[in-house]
Order: sequence, then structure tokens, then C-alpha cells
Amino acid sequence: MSEAREKLALIGAGPMGLAAAKLLVEHGVDFQGFELNTGVGGLWDIDGPRSTMYETAHLISSKQMTEFTDFPMREEVAEYPSHREMKRYFEDFAENFDLLQHYRFGAEVVSCEPLGASGEGWRVTWRDKAGEHVESFAGVLIANGTLSTPNMPDFEGDFSEELLHASQYRHPRQFDGKRVLIIGAGNSGCDIAVDAIHHGVSCDLSMRRGYHFVPKYIFGKPADTLGGAVKLPMALKRLIDGTILKWFVGDPQKYGFPKPDYKLYESHPVVNSLVLYHAGHGDITIRPDIERFEGKHVQFKDGTSVEYDMVLAATGYKLDYPFIEDDLLNWQGDAPHLYLNCMHPERDDLFVLGMVEASGLGWQGRHEQAEMVVRYIKGLRAGQEEAESLKKTKAEGFDRATGGVNYIDLPRMAYYVDKATYRKAVTNWIDKLAGGRS
Repeated sequence: MSEAREKLALIGAGPMGLAAAKLLVEHGVDFQGFELNTGVGGLWDIDGPRSTMYETAHLISSKQMTEFTDFPMREEVAEYPSHREMKRYFEDFAENFDLLQHYRFGAEVVSCEPLGASGEGWRVTWRDKAGEHVESFAGVLIANGTLSTPNMPDFEGDFSEELLHASQYRHPRQFDGKRVLIIGAGNSGCDIAVDAIHHGVSCDLSMRRGYHFVPKYIFGKPADTLGGAVKLPMALKRLIDGTILKWFVGDPQKYGFPKPDYKLYESHPVVNSLVLYHAGHGDITIRPDIERFEGKHVQFKDGTSVEYDMVLAATGYKLDYPFIEDDLLNWQGDAPHLYLNCMHPERDDLFVLGMVEASGLGWQGRHEQAEMVVRYIKGLRAGQEEAESLKKTKAEGFDRATGGVNYIDLPRMAYYVDKATYRKAVTNWIDKLAGGRS
């Protein structure tokens, strides 16, 4: 393969793309980065063309458990940083590792087409202010994020007032003077509901199912920094953590929240202390699932009907890779089926980075995913035995690294993994690839 054809295309300059770019540079693998926005940060840049960020958004994990190990956040940054602090963090990261020179900014990738079988290269079409361009690359690394395409349900009937998705929400002033219904009580839904409580006339929260709530602080420390030193069997971990949550959270059902129909850790918990606080003060009313819309009224499945001025659907996002055909990604169900959530079973020139979620995984866990991929690419090119072993392993068939946890059947859980199981598998491959000889 010629030198030009050894270059990879890296799509995205959010945190996952930046981690991959850093590792590609460190390992001497040539690449060209593409980013739609004019700078780095991905969705954390609220001014970005496809950002779904809102003004009051903060991390739901602590900075200690989220930051890259080799690039800690500044000491003065709050324990739960705002989106503006996160944007600055990724800008600092890119500058520190001199990554900007490797990207074309304001460049939208519109298609990725294989030139043949694995190893024969890809045709990448992209456009910027100057027009449309076509280049050939040895492979494609997709890191365009998972939270940009809204998952908007189909509702029966018509709502005559303001109906929007959480992706369209930017500032609490949007609630001024309005009777608000928030649909969905995930982390964003609960955050936005707290904004609506303070700025709207009233706020109700419609929930299809119950959630397990985790406070941001336990014993005065960020909740996600406690425990984890000892790997416990899941049954014992659920017992201990469930007991602690009862101490600090109490019983959300007494405020009208439905009881979860799944076990702790079978879905992502809601990390929010304020929504329960306001529920206890009567500032928010919990409603069941929606039956239909009728003008200004919302009919709920318990037979009640309430009039609203705004309905905001905090119903999550769909995986979306619009520049590549689904079948090329081995799409199965609600997500591509990839080895360790990133490696195609048959192709060795196509990788999806960042399509992984797990409680406590943080950016370091994603950095490890990128390191495994970069070392694999480098190892294959060098004829490394360990890389060939990984190639064989992913081609033989695999299951998602759930650690035996029975995650609930929702699109957002389709790429969820057990942190310990996942990191063990990834770091084992990193060790093998780092220690192997060509």
C-alpha cells in the first residue's frame, strides 16, 4: 500500500475523536481528521452546529472519575463541571497534544464507501465552504458521538401548543410563564425539569417506568468516587449499594415516582439530588405515560387530563452514522454489533469509537478503547502475532461485554456494557499488543 493510502480518516473532534487522534500521533499512524464544527469539543460546545447541550448542563459523573488519566482537569474546576468547563478542557487537551494541525474544521463527511474488501481502502466524500471533495484512505475511524440525533416518539393526537425535543432546549427562559410537561425522567429529563420548576408556572414529569436515583454526594464526597476498590459479585454489590441509596435517597415512590421494574444497574441510574428534593416539596407532579394529545390537553393513561403550554420530550437519542450504510457497520437491532463495541468482525479498516456506555467508564475507559484500536492497526501492519490473534478472535463471534447483567431492552441500552468486564477485556488486549513482537 502506498504512503498516501496508509492514511486513515478520523471523523469527529469530540472527546473520543481527540483521544484517538492523540494515540494515532503517539504511535506514528498517519491520519486526517474531519470535524463539522469550527473547533473541538463535540456536543460539549453549545454553539456547535449539532450540539444538544443546554445552558445548565453539568457532568453527572465527577471530574475525578471522568478525566483522562494523563491530562487531569485543573484543580479549580468544580467537582461536577459545567459544559463550558468541559469545552475548555477539551480545547486544552487538543492544544497540549498539538492535535489541531491534524484536523480539517468546518468539514462535513457526507459519505464513506469501501473500495473493495477489507484492506482495499475507502472513498471519503466531504464538503466545506469551498465545495465537495473526495479522498481515498486506508481505513475509517468513526468518532462522531452518540447524542446528536433525537429520538422523538410518535404521539397519538395533536398538541396545539409548543412541542419540542430536549435537543431543542437551550435556556431556562424558554419556560417563562408556561405550564410545562417533561416527558422522560432520565438524567437530562430530570435536569431540565428542575429548570422548569424554577422558571415555569408549573412543571409535571411524565414517566413510563421507574428509575433508581443516585445522589451526587454521599458522605460529602461525589458518589461515584466511593467503592470500586474491591470487585464484588453483582448480587452483593446491588445489596450494599441499594442499602446505601435507601439511606441517602429514601423511597422515591412516596413522592409519586413509579417503582422500577428492573434491578439496580440494569439501566443507567438517574444522578440527581434536586428532582427528589423538589418532589418532596410539592414543586413537581409525577404523571404516568401519555395516552394522547388533544389541543392544549394531555390525556394520561390513568384517565387524567391536564392543560399545558409546553411539552418537552426528554426521550433520548438514536445512534446515527448518516455518512455510511448500516449494513457496513454490522448493524443488529438498535446498534452495530462490534467486538468490544468498536471492531468490525470482518473488516480491519473500519472502527466505531465511543459507541460504549457504562456507569463510571469515564473518558479514560474510552481512551483505552482507542488505544486498543490504534495498537491493533499498528500491529496488523507490522505482522504482529498478537494482532493476528485479535483478528481471529473478533471474527469467531462474540457477545457484548455485559458481565452477565440483563440490561433493559431500550435503544439507549443497546451498547451498554459492564465497566469491569469491558475494561478488563480491553486492557488485556492492550497489554498483549504492547508486549508482542512482530
